[in-house]
Amino acid sequence: MKLLEISDLSASVDDQPILRGIDLNICAGEVHAIMGPNGSGKSTLANVIAGREDYRIDRGRIALEGEEITTLSPEERAHRGLFLAFQYPIEIPGVSNMEFLKAAVDSHARAAGEPESTTVDFVKMARSAAEQLGLNPEFLKRGVNDGFSGGEKKRNEILQMLMLNPKVSILDETDSGLDIDALRIVANGISAFANTSNAVVLVTHYQRLLNHIEPDFVHVIANGSIVRSGDHSLALELEEKGYSWLENA
Repeated sequence: MKLLEISDLSASVDDQPILRGIDLNICAGEVHAIMGPNGSGKSTLANVIAGREDYRIDRGRIALEGEEITTLSPEERAHRGLFLAFQYPIEIPGVSNMEFLKAAVDSHARAAGEPESTTVDFVKMARSAAEQLGLNPEFLKRGVNDGFSGGEKKRNEILQMLMLNPKVSILDETDSGLDIDALRIVANGISAFANTSNAVVLVTHYQRLLNHIEPDFVHVIANGSIVRSGDHSLALELEEKGYSWLENA
């Protein structure tokens, strides 16, 4: 079953073309890795899929479960099951993690016509998810990303994913800034989330995250286009050779 379909997608930022005709199909139960050098368009692709407003779609189509979402707001896309973990998570002082997560989960429930979870049930779920990621439950009382280390911010993004349970999760360089232990914990959280009814897209420069989560497909973006696709062995080849050989291939 196709969860996410991207057809001939071209996009610009400040009238500067970045993406040039991206085609990508992602099915339920799959893990895809998007790799490529700096400035190749990886993060732009993630942001365009999520609906970030300062990115302009010049051509193409994005569909989630067969329904086009190209013109929908980020909130509407999220309510339909799309999740983006930011490369640089923002701080929201004065709003606790617990308040933020409860508001987000309740918003999704209302959009789906489902009842909101009780406070007691929600607190139990949030504490369980935090412990799964090696976070002290007291972490939930702190302001969202306020004073967090880089590793805590990235784990907080995975915590949000676990609580929202999206259909398609796009994780934009979740591995950046993580030490070995934090990387393993984050990878375990992603692996625990992935199942046969959802899909995960890992945007990354390096093989090291893929040592913990083996993708079904690896796609390399260069100059705004997918120039090569393959299985996990392609990521290993990139680790050995870098990206320049693809540009000359």
